[in-house]
Amino acid sequence: MSTPVRTRFAPSPTGFLHIGGARTALFSWAYARRHGGQFILRIEDTDVARSTPEAVQAILDGMNWLELTHDEGPFYQMQRMDRYKEVIGQMLAAGTAYYCYTQPEELEAIREAQRARGEKPRYDGRWRPEAGKTLPAIPAGVQPVVRFKNPVDGVVAWDDLVKGRIEIANAELDDLVIARADGTPTYNFCVVVDDWDMGITQVIRGDDHVNNTPRQINILAALGATLPQYAHLSMILGDDGTKLSKRHGAVSVMQYHEEGYLKEAVINYLARLGWSHGDDEIFSREQLVEWFDLDHITPSAAQFNTEKLKWLNAHYIKQTEPAVLAADVVTRLAARGVDLAAGPDLAAVVALYRERVSTLVELADSVEPYYLHAQPGAELTAQHLTETALSALGVLAGKLATAAWDKAALSAIIKETCTELGLKMPQLAIPLRVKLLGVAQTPSIDAVLEVLGREAVLARLK
Repeated sequence: MSTPVRTRFAPSPTGFLHIGGARTALFSWAYARRHGGQFILRIEDTDVARSTPEAVQAILDGMNWLELTHDEGPFYQMQRMDRYKEVIGQMLAAGTAYYCYTQPEELEAIREAQRARGEKPRYDGRWRPEAGKTLPAIPAGVQPVVRFKNPVDGVVAWDDLVKGRIEIANAELDDLVIARADGTPTYNFCVVVDDWDMGITQVIRGDDHVNNTPRQINILAALGATLPQYAHLSMILGDDGTKLSKRHGAVSVMQYHEEGYLKEAVINYLARLGWSHGDDEIFSREQLVEWFDLDHITPSAAQFNTEKLKWLNAHYIKQTEPAVLAADVVTRLAARGVDLAAGPDLAAVVALYRERVSTLVELADSVEPYYLHAQPGAELTAQHLTETALSALGVLAGKLATAAWDKAALSAIIKETCTELGLKMPQLAIPLRVKLLGVAQTPSIDAVLEVLGREAVLARLK
C-alpha cells in the first residue's frame, strides 16, 4: 500500500470488553499487522457518567489477555478537550459551524409539529447562517450549542470495504450538534478529529456506526482532511439467531477466560465470526495475520455457536503442553483453597486429562480429587463399594504395598488380582476409582495409580 496502514480500536469504557468489541479489535489489529502498519488504541471516555477507571481497566485486561498489543496509546478523549475546542473555533471562523440558540423545549416543539405533518423530525435550521437570511435576535442568558453546517445538496457516498457502495442524500441529514451548551464536544465530532489527527487510514467498526459515517465524512471534508476507508462489520447473533446478549451466556472476553477458554481458541473463533480463509477452521495467530484481508468479511450477520467454540477450545487444550495447562490450573485450584503441596506432580495429572475435557474449568475439576480425597456419594458407595468389592480392594492393596510402581507393573497386578478372585476388570477397576478419587470414570486405572503414587493410593485404600 502506498500509504502506511493505521487502524484503531476505540471502545467506550462503560462496562467490559464484549465479544463484538473484541472481534472489532482483532480485525483492526490483524489488518494492521498484515500490512506492517500501526494499531492504535483510543478510549472514548466522554460519557463521564458511565465511563469509570474500572471499565477502562476491564478493556485493557481483555486486550492484554488476547495479546492484541497496540502500537500507540491508549489515548483518552477527555485529555484532548483543548484540541477539540481548537478545531471548533477554526470551524466557527471558517463558517463551517455556527452557534445555535434553540432551546431543548423549542426543538421538541419543532419536531412534534413535523411529526404531526408526517415529516421526518429534525432541526429546522433557524439559526443556520445563509446569504441574505436574517437570523433571530440572540436571546439573553442562553448558552448556545455549536452545529456543523452540513451541505444541503448532493449525496455523501463511500465504498464500504464490507458493505459496498453506500450513498445518503445530504437532504436527509440535519445540522449536527458538535459542541453542547456547556462547551463539551459531542461523540461524532471527537471521533472525526481523532481519526484525522491520528492519521487513521481504515476505520473498522460495527455496523451500528453506519448512520454516523455520512456525518463524519462531511465534517472531515469541511476540515480538508483525507478520508479514511470504512469497513462496517455486521452484528453477532446468539445461538438462537437474536442479537448476542447476556442471556446467551458469557459476552465479556474475560468471562471466557474465567470459564476456562484458551485465548488461542477465542482468537481463532472470533476470526471466523464473519471472516473466512477458504475452508480453514483451525489456524494460528500467525496464519491469521498472514491471511487476513477485508475482502472476505461477509456483510451478513455472524452467528455465535457456543458448542463450536467449546469444540475448538478442546482442540487447543489437546495441543497445549501439560506444563502450560498446569500453570493455569494452579491458579484455579488455589482459588478453591486446594493445597497442591502434598499431591502428585500437577503436570503429570493434567497430561492424563487434557484430551478428555473442553475447558480449563473441567480440567481443574478433573484433577482436584488427586489433591483432595473426596469421599464418594451415597449412590456410588452403594453401587460400587460392596463387601465383595472392598474385600477385593484389600487383596489388591496388599499386592500394591510391595509392587514396582510403574504403569506396566501396576497393570499386571490388577489383572493378576482379577484372575485370582474371578473378577472382570470393571468389577475391580471401578470400585478402585471410586475409592481413590470419588468418581466412577477416570483415564486408564494403571496410569491413575502411577501418577497418584504409592503412598496416596495405600492411604486412600486403607
